[in-house]
Amino acid sequence: MLEAKKILRKAEDSVEISPDEALILLKITGKDFTALQQTADQICFEKKNNLVSFIINRNINFTNVCYQGCKFCSFSVSNKNKDSFLKTIEEIREDVTEAKNAECTEVCIQGGINPELDFDYYLEILKIVKEIDSNIHTHAFSPQEVFYMSKLYGSSIYDVLKELKKAGLDSMPGTAAEILVDDIRKVICPNKITTSQWIDVIKSAHELGIPTTSTMMYGHIEDLKDRIEHLEILRNIQKETSGFTEFVPLPFVKENPLLSKLTDFPLKPSYGMADLKLFAVARIFLNNYIDNIQCSWVKLGPKFAQVSLYYGVNDFSGTLMEENISKSAGAEFGEYLAPEEMISIIKAAGKKPVQRDTLYKLLKFY
Repeated sequence: MLEAKKILRKAEDSVEISPDEALILLKITGKDFTALQQTADQICFEKKNNLVSFIINRNINFTNVCYQGCKFCSFSVSNKNKDSFLKTIEEIREDVTEAKNAECTEVCIQGGINPELDFDYYLEILKIVKEIDSNIHTHAFSPQEVFYMSKLYGSSIYDVLKELKKAGLDSMPGTAAEILVDDIRKVICPNKITTSQWIDVIKSAHELGIPTTSTMMYGHIEDLKDRIEHLEILRNIQKETSGFTEFVPLPFVKENPLLSKLTDFPLKPSYGMADLKLFAVARIFLNNYIDNIQCSWVKLGPKFAQVSLYYGVNDFSGTLMEENISKSAGAEFGEYLAPEEMISIIKAAGKKPVQRDTLYKLLKFY
């Protein structure tokens, strides 16, 4: 397709492509798909010098009690459920100590929206991390959690974030984004923050010097246009704030969630080629704005995650050590990937592995 070639030439020249052009690229097939792959890989190669990074980190999910009722989630339960849990501060202390002993540079802390918690609990978590090791980077609390805290605290998003930062928050995961299109959110997560509320939390964090990641959960009921609308929102925020460290596309894990059983809104699952197209288009569309595209080995599996390294992806995510959310939805690829295994996977792909910290400072080359 002549049009696709023209768009890819623009991308090769580092010219920003429009949402309509990105949509064309998401739909291409055949030889144009090969050209898309080559363009995304070349842009990534020039930006990253063939390096693929990873981080030694630990996930800490402090509670699975949540009242949000998101239809894509199989992790959350009510506090009456026999499988419900809420970690004590002492249990979190043990998790952080374990992370320190495993030479983690980051702990990533998230949980359900549990009505039993008060604002002090969240602050105490942050303080514990810094007590154990002030050098461990605390990457914690989604925009949804921060929004909830503002209700608990009876204060503005901005003031809540200021308090969290003072207690030890270093950066935030840009989760709870799912698809930033309210018509989709009304179906998959009707009780969650709206698109504009998500944007408000993220921009407030960036304004306070708290960097965040950005994510997209795709491959459920959204269409390709929704994906592009989501990417455009992220690009516009980044133009304004420069606060995103990375973009993480997260394929919907469909085995267990309620969303898979809804007949009114049939799933439009994403398979293989569609995943790779999204990674490549994200690299091209976000070029010059968000430098790092991360794959989720937990959701994709290590083999397919390795393939993604030739479609604009330059980061292999983290070791994790504990991963309950994808696992509960039916993901089958485990909770931990040793650094040595990541290094082997990256080398076998013909790329150069490098350990990084949360903010993409390169720590160790292999």
